[in-house]
Parts: sequence; C-alpha cells; structure tokens
Amino acid sequence: MAIEDALAPWLGNQRWFAGKGQGLRDLAIVADTELVGGEPELRHLIVAVSHATAVDYYQLFVGLRRKLPARLGHVRIGPAGDGRIAYDALHDADLTKPLLAAIAADSSIGSLRMRKMDGAVFETGLDSLVLTSEQSNTSLVYGDESILKVFRRLSPGPNPDLEVTAALARLGSSRVAPVLGWIETRLEGVPTSLAILSRYLRLATDGWSLAATSVRDLYAITGEDAAQDPAAGRVCAGRASAADAGGDFGGESHRLGIATAQVHADLADAFGTDELGAEAVGELTERMFRKLDLAVSAVPELAKHAEMISDAYTELARLRGPWPVQRVHGDYHLGQVLRTETGWVVLDFEGEPATPLAQRRARSSPLRDVAGMLRSFDYAARHQLIGHPDQATLSDAARDWVRRNASAFCAGYAAAGGIDPVANQVLLRALQLEKAVYEVLYEARHRPSWLSIPLDSLAEF
Repeated sequence: MAIEDALAPWLGNQRWFAGKGQGLRDLAIVADTELVGGEPELRHLIVAVSHATAVDYYQLFVGLRRKLPARLGHVRIGPAGDGRIAYDALHDADLTKPLLAAIAADSSIGSLRMRKMDGAVFETGLDSLVLTSEQSNTSLVYGDESILKVFRRLSPGPNPDLEVTAALARLGSSRVAPVLGWIETRLEGVPTSLAILSRYLRLATDGWSLAATSVRDLYAITGEDAAQDPAAGRVCAGRASAADAGGDFGGESHRLGIATAQVHADLADAFGTDELGAEAVGELTERMFRKLDLAVSAVPELAKHAEMISDAYTELARLRGPWPVQRVHGDYHLGQVLRTETGWVVLDFEGEPATPLAQRRARSSPLRDVAGMLRSFDYAARHQLIGHPDQATLSDAARDWVRRNASAFCAGYAAAGGIDPVANQVLLRALQLEKAVYEVLYEARHRPSWLSIPLDSLAEF
C-alpha cells in the first residue's frame, strides 16, 4: 500500500499522536496484515514514526473502499494509491465485527494473535460504536456487552493495562472490569499488547461526570446567594459550602478512597512490594528536578513557581525514606474510575502513555495515585470556572469543594489500610507538585485554554 504520504499529515492531526511539535522526520510501515479482504478491505498497520531523536510505533486499523460513504467522511485518511480511499476503520462497524469474532475464536492472522480469556463468554456479531471521550487510545463498545480498547501508541512488551487487570481479575477483585480477551503481536522481538476486550459496565458513570455535576450544583447555589445580595460579593458567596450542594460528592470521595486502598492492596498481593531507600529517594528527586527544568524551559509562566516547587523537592530529599513501593495505577484521576451499582471500579492501568514502558511497570509509592486523584479534584472544580463571568465570586466555593473531597478521599484511603496521606505530607506534596508540573507541560502542548488550571493551583500551594 502506497499511502505513507497520506498517513503523515493525518497522524499529526490525531489527538493521540504524541509527536506534536517535534518535527515528524520519517514514517515507515513496518507491519501490514490483511484482516478482511474484498470491498471494503481491512488492514492492520504498524507504522514507525521518527521525530527528533526518537522513534514511536503506532497501530492503525485501515479500511479501504472505492467510494467512501458520507458516514465515514470524518475519518478519511486519504488516497491509498490504487484508486481506493483509506480511512480509520475503527469507525466502520462493518469491519470491526470480525475483530470480536476473531477474539472469540482464538484466531491467528499473520503476526496477530487474538486470544480469549479462559472461561470468558461474550456475544459476537454486534455492531460497534467508538467512544468519543478517549484521548490516547480508541475504545469501541459492542452492543451493551463488551468494550475493546485499542492502544494507539505501542511500546514493545506487555501493556500494563492488560497485565494488571488480568492479574487483579485472577485475584477475584471486584474493583476491575472482567477481561474477556486481547489482541497481541510481536514488536522488536517481544510479545506486545495491541488491544484489550473487557466487560462493558453499561450502567456505570465515570467519576469526572459525577464530580462535574456536584461542582455545577454548588456553583448554582453560590451564584443564587450572590445574586440575592450583590453588594456582599465574595462574603455572600461564602454562605454556600460544598456540603450544601444537592449533588454533594463527599460521600462518594470517601468511598472512592476506600476502593483505591483496596486496589492497592490487591496490586501488592499480585506484584509484591519493596522499599524506597535513601539512594532511590535521591534518584526520585533528581528526576523531579529534571522534569521541572524541562517544563520551565518549555513554559516560561511556570518559572515564578519554580522556587516553591524546588523547595518541596529538596525537603523530600532530606527525608531519604524509606517508603513502601509497589505497582500502582500511574495515571489516576476521576476519568479513570466508574461508579457502578455496587461500588467504584478502576479502569486504564496503562499509566501515562508518554512515560517509557519500563517506568510505567516499575514500583512506586501508592501516594502517587493519591496525588493524582487530589489533582483531579482540583481540575474538576477549576475547569468550570474558565471563562465564567462569576469566576472571582465562585473561587472560594471551588476551593471549599476541593478541600472537602480531598479530605474525604484521604480519610477513606487511610481507613481502608492505605498509607496515611496526612502522616506523609512531605512526600504527598512533592508528588502533587510533580503532577502539576506535568499538567502545565501537557496543557501548554495540547490544551492551552486549560493552562490556567495547573498554574492557578500552583499559586495556591
């Protein structure tokens, strides 16, 4: 297939492409497998993209048609060089059904291996629908039964999401969605995960949506108070608290803290534990300082907070541990958890996609996940204030909401046997600041309109 010329600009515009702004130098198709022949045709591609000094791998499910239907116009890639049009086939239900059937049948096609989890039962022949909320991957829901998460950017080796979820499922954990199967290949000579099929929790609601509703209710109450007494301004707005909101999230935050501690306990059972000693603490803080320097160079607005952040890292280095470390989630936030009828379920153990695979699989302090969730509470409160006409009036209510839910989460986490966040404030603070630095760099590169969220938060640390 001679579609490299069309792939390069298309890839650069995808939300999940990690090389934005780094100068795409070369693109080569390193694997090409025909999955469905005829019209339309389905091919699985692995492409190697060179930019700067690095090479990244991406997988694409490419559909080929003589004439592209209007319903697929938005996922057009470009001419395939043989009179056909190439497009992103994950959006074509006609071509995604065979993937489900192949997993159920434990099929092998070329270098691809489709595998069903022992004992898994699921229906095939279902139409699929692409979820719009994904960012670094693409997920397809089949009917209301199963969901296939396709990893866009590939790292040679086992993907932590499949590795961890399968291990916790074997322990009988109720905090993860059951794994039904997966797709894998070999990349650079090692087995590499391509996709994971899980049970779809159709009646569940993600934590971000629930938190956003709570924040919206609080701001509505606060705004009504201010409107009744405009002269009182911020003082009047202070009458409303997070506990007054009709959708108060405090109870759910406490239960989420308990669920998080239970997942961490299962992770420790499945993968073991260790200790972070003096030498390792030094290496950790050195990495923190390097990340800070890189972020300040890329985002000059961060410089005014650099001294405060450096002081926190230095304070951590003086303590020198030891702290317990284990496998953790690695990219923990409200969008990674679902509230089902029976409790909280944790998703997406892949870790931060931009982080090297070895680091994502390495042991870390469980408080890294706690820090991630606390930063997510801050995001949930602040993102609705962007461009809000009453931003100044609502800022006190936002801080109150964050404090209430952070406190409830930490209390639940400690009560369920997790490391007490209150008793380990130096480590927790450093991890929160490290996450905020990452957020500054991420928002500057991918979502500039949200850059004020981590920057405003850093001003209040």
